[in-house]
Amino acid sequence: MISMLKQNTQLELNFSKHIELYDILIKPDNFWKQLNEMVDFSFVYEELKDKYSSTMGRTSEDVIRMFKYLLLKSYFKLSDRGLVERTETDLLFKYFLGYDPEETKLINPSLLTVFRRERLKDNEENLMDKLINKTVEIALEKGLIEVKNKLIVDSTHTNAMFHHISPREELIKQAKELRKSVYKIDESMHDKMPKKKEASGLLEDQIEYTKELLKLVKEDGRFTALPGIKEQIDYLEETMNDTEIELEYSKDQDAKVGHKTADTSFFGYKTHLAMTPERIITGATITTGEKHDGKQLVSLIEKSEKAGIEVEAIIGDGAYSEEENLEYCKKNKIKNVSKLSKSVTHGNGKNKNDFEYNKDAGMYVCKAGHMAIRKAIQGAGRNGEKAESYYFDVEKCKHCPFKEGCYKEGSKTKSYNVIIKKDIHTQHMDYMETEEFKILYKERYKIEAKNAELKNNHDYGNANACGKTGITIQGATTLFLTNMKRIIKLNEEKNKNMG
Repeated sequence: MISMLKQNTQLELNFSKHIELYDILIKPDNFWKQLNEMVDFSFVYEELKDKYSSTMGRTSEDVIRMFKYLLLKSYFKLSDRGLVERTETDLLFKYFLGYDPEETKLINPSLLTVFRRERLKDNEENLMDKLINKTVEIALEKGLIEVKNKLIVDSTHTNAMFHHISPREELIKQAKELRKSVYKIDESMHDKMPKKKEASGLLEDQIEYTKELLKLVKEDGRFTALPGIKEQIDYLEETMNDTEIELEYSKDQDAKVGHKTADTSFFGYKTHLAMTPERIITGATITTGEKHDGKQLVSLIEKSEKAGIEVEAIIGDGAYSEEENLEYCKKNKIKNVSKLSKSVTHGNGKNKNDFEYNKDAGMYVCKAGHMAIRKAIQGAGRNGEKAESYYFDVEKCKHCPFKEGCYKEGSKTKSYNVIIKKDIHTQHMDYMETEEFKILYKERYKIEAKNAELKNNHDYGNANACGKTGITIQGATTLFLTNMKRIIKLNEEKNKNMG
């Protein structure tokens, strides 16, 4: 099997008397056509070849084709079954996937599920890095970005698929939407619906009800013939199958609560990004929602360097001006263009690894996820330095599973103290007053626009699968496609100016 895959690492169309249809119907400026011609996808095979065995299991579908299915699924927001069914009649999909126009023997949708859950498991972060590196390589080869470059850094949050609800509640919600769609076609279906089992509160009962509902609706050919309802059926079935496999989940166990401000929060993940001023993403790290942005800076710089960028400066908000980052940038001769904020004091207090500074809320968060409820400036500390105290809800501390070594039994208050300002902070304050800092900092808005693009154009504000693996695969495909769209646009502008 391995030898078979090696021979077909870059999918090529077989001879077909109908092959000219692609040239006639798919225009040269079509994104998917340009993507196919610009990217040698053989690197995907190299990344995933260890996941396949030449001595075990049935013959595998081509790795590159499976990956391309994943790109289409991510971009067009289709269920596995809906994606394969659309491919049967969509010549653009067939072209991108390397099928002949008349080909009818496609993959079984279940193979896509296996590909995501088994072939990409434990490999998703490496794949994300490889995809980003490939796009940076293309951008450098085409002269669209400079090797010596600045990085603009920030994070964007993604809500977990189940938010604060369980898979059972998600099944109930999707089943309700499906019933509503069915009733719009035929109100008499009210009397034929299976008896609801929501009152039991058991996930297993809701799965059983979902199966009965799906069976009833699928057996009635009227509903499966309607594309909108058919996709609802497929999504509900996919969610049910995922839930059966993950029965132990009461919600997305990987996701965590993050804070956008002191009063608002989200349940999910953060994608930490580094990109050039030309808006090409050069590095990404995905964490749970409560993680501090500044702690990811070194990783973003190192990933960007591995992608081929010589980092001259980083541009970001106050989260990236904490002490460790200032020291790192100074040591590596990288200009740190981030405005000094209270977050630079993170780590000067005791038990620094147990507390994270949230720049949006202006408060610290303990490792249990509880945010401080108020703060106060204390008198002069050692060497005349002032200290800042962050106070936590002591009632939560009394019952916290991490209270040992953090909260003293019987104490009426719990605070976390930090020292304000060190020499390196004073030096950075001086740099902030320079003309160079002010000019470079004006570039920061670009990454906010990129985050908006990810959410508005690619629905990256919401996870389309459960767990860290799911959001990382979603991030990998989304960031790859976003970069390639930008590269194609920059390349068109460059050719136009040269012409």
